[in-house]
Amino acid sequence: MNAAITSLKEFITEATSPYHVVAKAKQILNTEGFTELPFGTTWSLENGGRYYTIPYGTTLYAFTIGNEPSNLPSLRIATAHTDHPCFHIKPFPEMTEHSYLKINTEAYGGSILNTWLDRPLSVAGKVCIKSDSVMNPATVLFDAQVPLLTIPNLAIHINREVNKGVELNKQTDISPIIGMMNETLNKDNFFMEYLAKELQVDVTDILDFDLSVYCLEEPTTIGMNEEFFSSPRLDNLTSVVACLKGIINDENERDIHVIALYDNEEIGSRTKQGADSSLTNLLLEKIYTGIGHGRASMYNAYFNSLILSVDVAHCLHPNYTAKNDPTSYCELGKGVVFKLDSTQKYAYDTEAVAILEQICMAHNAKYQKFVNRSDIIGGSTLGTMISSWIPIKTVDIGVPLLAMHSARELMGCQDQIELEKTIEGFFKE
Repeated sequence: MNAAITSLKEFITEATSPYHVVAKAKQILNTEGFTELPFGTTWSLENGGRYYTIPYGTTLYAFTIGNEPSNLPSLRIATAHTDHPCFHIKPFPEMTEHSYLKINTEAYGGSILNTWLDRPLSVAGKVCIKSDSVMNPATVLFDAQVPLLTIPNLAIHINREVNKGVELNKQTDISPIIGMMNETLNKDNFFMEYLAKELQVDVTDILDFDLSVYCLEEPTTIGMNEEFFSSPRLDNLTSVVACLKGIINDENERDIHVIALYDNEEIGSRTKQGADSSLTNLLLEKIYTGIGHGRASMYNAYFNSLILSVDVAHCLHPNYTAKNDPTSYCELGKGVVFKLDSTQKYAYDTEAVAILEQICMAHNAKYQKFVNRSDIIGGSTLGTMISSWIPIKTVDIGVPLLAMHSARELMGCQDQIELEKTIEGFFKE
């Protein structure tokens, strides 16, 4: 297992919810000497400064100021997202069916539902608890870290058509089971009592929670030469880790370099903590003001700047080759993917693509170009949203995946190395 995959595996194992992604990123940045700035304060920034800020618990920005900033410092921004398709636990989660105890959930994002069946699942997120300050409830992060739930399949003997394709109902067919009823449990409150016990608080002290179900299975390499990496949450923790390494290894002399880790990409990003909001505009204005520049200087810098929207890419599936464009496809293990789309579902600017190609060449990073089949509409990314709020040349890139949005996804081990080289080169040029 190469060093890039080893560090990615460690991150994925700990980063089980968007809150835990940000908490892990904060831990890494603190270790690397970055200074935390409260978002709601006025900043006075120093040349050569390395900073991060967490405006909301699932979104994080980190940035560096050049050692000797130019009169018009330009921007390099790399973005990724902290969320992944999963199941959120509803506020009154307890359900019973005969003696079975079940948890009421709702689907978050576009999961391949049947891949979540018959796997060990756990629970992670944030819990809000009563405090002495009405406007400031206590918050704690929670991760059960044990196989707590599972969603059993229906046996083929009583579901003879299952291999012909069965549609799963999101309300009735994929409710996880968490246990069996016994004399020690309250059927109306068993999950809340479990949660209170784990947090060592009284049930009545829990005000609310934002908890999701995640796949607990261990990431692993696969293949005769261990060239593949199979893991939950590759979308989009591959990009988060690469962005973090890029800003940490940054040797910024003249400009302003930023990574932006957003929440809610999987549900459209139109939230206060998502990419399709004014949050990044506020951040950039605070940075430019903090180094003694005004808004006009920031606006002028936009036209000499570049954004990378870093999210995973589709690649050619060996069993379904007809699903790909006949010439503009990509494969595992052959490098970072430039995602191109003339309809701008992926941010596309030919000059920006050319710039990034030259960065890859200069830093010996392998890359490939991808376009969807003309009769298949692909997904969208952060790139077009961000560049509509901040009119800067933008390129959509990422590692290629098979089984995207499955409970476990598959990537090429070499591609993480190429992505990290690309982003480090992006900040160094």
